[in-house]
Amino acid sequence: MDEIIHNIDVNQYLPAAIMWATNILMAIVILLIGSWLAGKVRNMIVSLCHKYTHFDDTLFRFLGSMARYVILAFVFIAVLNRFGVQTASIIALLGAAGLAIGLALQGAMSNLAAIFRPYKVNDFIEAAGRFGKVTEVDMFTTILQTFDNQQVIIPNSQIWGAQIINHSHHPIRGVDMNFGVAYDENTDAVRKVIDSVLEAHPHILKDPAPFVEVETLNNSSVDFLVRPFCKGEHYFEILYTVPELIKKALDDNNIEIPFPHRKVILVNENKD
Repeated sequence: MDEIIHNIDVNQYLPAAIMWATNILMAIVILLIGSWLAGKVRNMIVSLCHKYTHFDDTLFRFLGSMARYVILAFVFIAVLNRFGVQTASIIALLGAAGLAIGLALQGAMSNLAAIFRPYKVNDFIEAAGRFGKVTEVDMFTTILQTFDNQQVIIPNSQIWGAQIINHSHHPIRGVDMNFGVAYDENTDAVRKVIDSVLEAHPHILKDPAPFVEVETLNNSSVDFLVRPFCKGEHYFEILYTVPELIKKALDDNNIEIPFPHRKVILVNENKD
């Protein structure tokens, strides 16, 4: 054994060892720099969500992840190239794999388009026949939280291309209500009572001014359209509190609110 070791010529293997050590060192450097660059590019793309706030940040996370994996793929090819591996066939294989993945994700890409729809997290929307607060938007689904605290998961394929009502898009909302009074009542007096209720409410805006006008002359009532304006976060508070306040004010001023009733006349057909 000592004779075999003594006969080994170190100088014969030294250049190859140095070459492999250099390649390994360069591969590590390429991996480190490539990983740093991939993470940097991803974070830069994700940070764009703060600039383009009308897009959901899910879009930027998705694009950032795609950019990161593309860079890492090129880093992997560069590392293999350092060790003399023929990368032409690998590049062709990656291209074919990318095409196959793209075809497989064709439906997902159409779902991704839903991220461009005019709603984002914390908006109140009506979509796919459901209403609620958007808690999450990802590439495949939109998650809503309803007022009775249920979680509704809607596939984006059902939202994309359909009507969406975004109740949170504008900062100021009009709240439509209808009130009917009897024909015998003075419409100016009714308007004055309704205006006083709206003026006293702390969340109803003075500008734009509330709209209070006669809308319809029904068979048994004169119907008023009442539309106060408020900030979006107070919409539902106005919608569910003001009708009762107006009803009490009309009662306090002895203004009749008609309701359907039927008059029954009894005729005694028995003759003495």
